[in-house]
Amino acid sequence: MRALICGVGGQDGAYLSRLLLDKGYEVIGASRDAMASSFSNLKNLGILDKVITTSMAITDFRSVLQTLVKHQPDEIYNLAGQSSVGLSFEQPVETMESIAIGTLNLLEAIRFYGKPIRLYNAGSSECFGETGTNPANEETPFRPRSPYAVAKASAHNLVANYREAYSLYACTGILFNHESPLRPERFVTQKIVSTAARIASGSNEKLEMGNIDIQRDWGWAPEYVQAMWKMLQLNHPEDFVIATGKTVTLEFFIEQAFQFFGLHYKDYLVINSNLYRPTDIHIGSANPSKANKLLAWRAQVRIETIIENMCISTKNAIYT
Repeated sequence: MRALICGVGGQDGAYLSRLLLDKGYEVIGASRDAMASSFSNLKNLGILDKVITTSMAITDFRSVLQTLVKHQPDEIYNLAGQSSVGLSFEQPVETMESIAIGTLNLLEAIRFYGKPIRLYNAGSSECFGETGTNPANEETPFRPRSPYAVAKASAHNLVANYREAYSLYACTGILFNHESPLRPERFVTQKIVSTAARIASGSNEKLEMGNIDIQRDWGWAPEYVQAMWKMLQLNHPEDFVIATGKTVTLEFFIEQAFQFFGLHYKDYLVINSNLYRPTDIHIGSANPSKANKLLAWRAQVRIETIIENMCISTKNAIYT
């Protein structure tokens, strides 16, 4: 089996590469400029020499089609595109193009190529918007509240349309938040962990945050890529919510991370109103029962362990 992973340099791309290699796949990893990319996450996992890297501009239809013709993948995992909700407010056009247009190019290239390629598309819980106390499932309407969420909702609908109109094997995993030590510091979870680690090692800085009352369902990224693979092994393509089913506040995440380093978070926390998003989701909760049943997939790693794992990795990086 041969898999093409678009966005191979990110957290999910690296863990998915490792999973597929372990299953005997030939893995082709695509990024915008493979020659200039460091692929640090692949290096961190010790698999860079096992992945065939290639340049592909997902916003360029010709580039996408040429990549499919050259590498002839059996499966495509679309993990590419601008991945920061906060940054999407500053770069809405790039966000929409890289996510929605990029997904459209993949779908159209598969249709044009005519081979039975299976496509996994990375969706997002951000599409649901505010869930309140009613956990979102596959039937919950989308109410996106950021340019990123609008782009992901558009991509989700494109996948569904191509699946129905052209009988493509195409599906979307509606993933809730998932973390690991491979997260870059532009993500709030890694920002929290890295800041706590630096303070514990003698830094005088403070942790500047926006709204810490928000609630999210955080899972363990290496488990979530297993769900991606399982989605492409079904007889018929279906969309799935992938989550733990447990929601905690961002303040809980902060408290646990600082506690790991022997610190009390309130001594170092500064609320900065400039870090509030123009629109935000207060509660994001999930019901992953469909994935539990049809994929035989269930999140195993608890949020406390996720935070601990990230803290251990960051501590080791600082002291080595």
